[in-house]
Amino acid sequence: MKTVLVVDDSQVDRRLVGGLLQRSGEFQLVYAANGRDALERMELDVPDVVITDLHMPEMNGLELVEAVKSNYPLVPVLLMTAQGSEELAVEALKRGAASYVTKRRLSEDLMNALEQIMATATLDQGQSRLRNRIVRSLTSYILPNDTGLVQAMVQQIREMLRSMRFFAENDRLRIGIALEEALLNSLYHGNLEVSSSLREQDHSLYDSTAKQRMDEEPYCHRRLFIEVSLSPEEARFEIRDEGPGFNPSSVPDPTDPEFLERPCGRGMLLMRSFMDEIAYNETGNQVVMSKRVPPQTAEEEGESSR
Repeated sequence: MKTVLVVDDSQVDRRLVGGLLQRSGEFQLVYAANGRDALERMELDVPDVVITDLHMPEMNGLELVEAVKSNYPLVPVLLMTAQGSEELAVEALKRGAASYVTKRRLSEDLMNALEQIMATATLDQGQSRLRNRIVRSLTSYILPNDTGLVQAMVQQIREMLRSMRFFAENDRLRIGIALEEALLNSLYHGNLEVSSSLREQDHSLYDSTAKQRMDEEPYCHRRLFIEVSLSPEEARFEIRDEGPGFNPSSVPDPTDPEFLERPCGRGMLLMRSFMDEIAYNETGNQVVMSKRVPPQTAEEEGESSR
């Protein structure tokens, strides 16, 4: 059973989060009232995930993100943001948080965000000696509109990055999340042409429309074309869909505090926060993302940060 540490100075909000997670029966819950309290508890027992509010006394969520990233790099942090804390949330994502949910949408988004983090953070520990000696890789994929294959590909890329030791674990987690968001954007908004505005209006209709189009012409035969280049200099991802595309200049700035509250802006915000460069082609059906390898990335085989 995975352990989740919930950090919030509001007892009401702690109980709300705990109640939402207890419904699944999959998590052991631990609570803390602020960042300092959370770090003291982590010294005794390191959780699998930290869910934290941003505005708290003594040590706020931004400071907690930095402390967890420094002392427990294998532990992802999920932010809970309230209206008015959008700029701080963007900064926390840049400094190491794995994802975020808005407090007004906790019941709709919390479990999905947590499950995404848990799935992305789960690594297959069995790495062959041969894979550990790969120093450069160029891989091409052609995927149907299958979210299961998208998640499997993201997991494979993270395992390759781990074997090649180009990034620390926290960066691998963030690269995986950005890659998954980009692939799902191309699948849903590109190949299936399901508008992000529909997701804001009616989430269930958004899901049912996407599911229906997976079996309908012309959507069902469209594919995703992905090229992944991994080298000691950078990780580069080129993703192209077969949809009609869009005008990239028409997309609002996802780091704008007003845009942060919109569910449809979450993927773009995570992509831009976690990658160094993002560029679309003129027709909007291809995105190229890159992440530079930091100099002298140090991570010894078998090293434990927990």
